[in-house]
Amino acid sequence: MNVTELVIFVILFLVVTVVGFLAARWRRPATMDHLDEWGLGGRSFGTWVTWFLVGGDLYTAYTFVAVPALVFGAGAIGFYALPYTVILYPMVYLVVIRLWSVSHVNGFVTPADFVRARFGSPTLALVVALAGIVATMPYIALQLTGIQAVLASIGLHGDWPLIVAFAILAAYTYQSGLRAPALIAFVKDLLIYAVIIVAVIYVPTRLGGWGHIFDVSQAKFTKAHTGGITLHGSDQLQYATLALGSALALFLYPHSITGALASKNRGVIKRNMSALPAYSFLLALLAMLGYAAIAAGVKPLVENGKANSSTIVPELFQHLFPSWFTGIAFAAIGIGALVPAAIMSIAAANLFTRNIYKEYFRRNATPAEEAKVSKAASLVVKLGALVAILALNPQFSINLQLIGGAIVLQTLPPVALGLFTRWFHRVGLVAGVLAGLVAALWMLWVTPNPAVHQKHFGGSAYALSHLGFVTKATVYPGLLALVVNLVVAVVVTLIVRAAKVSDGTDSTQADDYFFDVTEPSEPEVEVAA
Repeated sequence: MNVTELVIFVILFLVVTVVGFLAARWRRPATMDHLDEWGLGGRSFGTWVTWFLVGGDLYTAYTFVAVPALVFGAGAIGFYALPYTVILYPMVYLVVIRLWSVSHVNGFVTPADFVRARFGSPTLALVVALAGIVATMPYIALQLTGIQAVLASIGLHGDWPLIVAFAILAAYTYQSGLRAPALIAFVKDLLIYAVIIVAVIYVPTRLGGWGHIFDVSQAKFTKAHTGGITLHGSDQLQYATLALGSALALFLYPHSITGALASKNRGVIKRNMSALPAYSFLLALLAMLGYAAIAAGVKPLVENGKANSSTIVPELFQHLFPSWFTGIAFAAIGIGALVPAAIMSIAAANLFTRNIYKEYFRRNATPAEEAKVSKAASLVVKLGALVAILALNPQFSINLQLIGGAIVLQTLPPVALGLFTRWFHRVGLVAGVLAGLVAALWMLWVTPNPAVHQKHFGGSAYALSHLGFVTKATVYPGLLALVVNLVVAVVVTLIVRAAKVSDGTDSTQADDYFFDVTEPSEPEVEVAA
């Protein structure tokens, strides 16, 4: 165990814990017993707070741990995350501001709230809510994987350190709600930027420059007869579909929508959609550390007889940097996992409260009761993610996020398309989402990972040969399942409309989608105690 690393990690972890508990006093409302306050931070976050909140929400432990690990193991395909975060924001620009407007007017807290009102279908809302919860669980587990990797590199083995970190996260999230990750995100981003800037300047000087790093990496992939620093012909379709599918899925995640709905007006969202691509530069630098780990001769830690690829970046920092700086880097990764894990658990809990508990068990639940149930549900969600990560093989943890993305992508027709049209019949949408989920899960089930002798749920590369094509090309199963989803939705809609099956009532108004809150003439102080 490296004592210096451990002490610095614990100190910074305690700092953000204190910030998390004190966040309940930040912009303190009359009561926290309301989902608008506990789950959406009062819907009052300005540009800077939203920048750090959404950035901390979207650029997670997946960014810091899983992407470099994928580049280390598979090469250029790991850079799919870069184009997808570039094309993401122009694609969702109009979608998110329309969702913010209609949600603000009608008091929607979740995307399923909107679907319930737009299509008059509690069943469709339930399907969307369940898909969101199921997709979020592995994403939370991925954040815990990041913490687990750091603790293992420090020398803290076993499950108890992760359980302690989980308990602290659960406690301050329960008390402070969305305000906690909003404030902690400031600390997280400052640490991450500092660590990465130092790393990309210092690492090449220790390893003979980037040219040497690329040469060593290519030699490794050539010897292994897999991967490479450039894409092979059969990988290009996989790369393109994975980037596009991931971009379409990201702002369908409940936690992404929660961060957007917490903004105080459309202008805040517009500015953030324009500025957030700057994070993509940071993401590219992080991914390059996968190649640096190859050149440095770093090997993943072996736990219980299995190599944990998530430890690649932590092991690289231990190999090249002094202990005090490595401790700061480990704290940055750990805190980078806490922020999104908190937001994700809140978002999943809000889905359960609004679209399952209130819809089917307590229609007359008061706002205070909703907040109480959501707090309890957030604990259950985090506990489920903790159990999952303790039970699963941590190898290639990025698969957790890819599985969740394929699931949540199937909610695109009712949520994203529903913001622009009601042409789809509610029966058609339900049928389409269910067909897409079945197709996605089946394709993920039959996808192996030979590297770790995993027969099922082995990754995001579905072989087109399964469909009878004579090719080695693979595609992202989530995108292929979305095609199935849309075809079924269109066909069933045409059938039920021809049969004159009654459709649900739209309780939203056309003007709701353009509503905005006028900003004050004087600038506000974004962060104040």
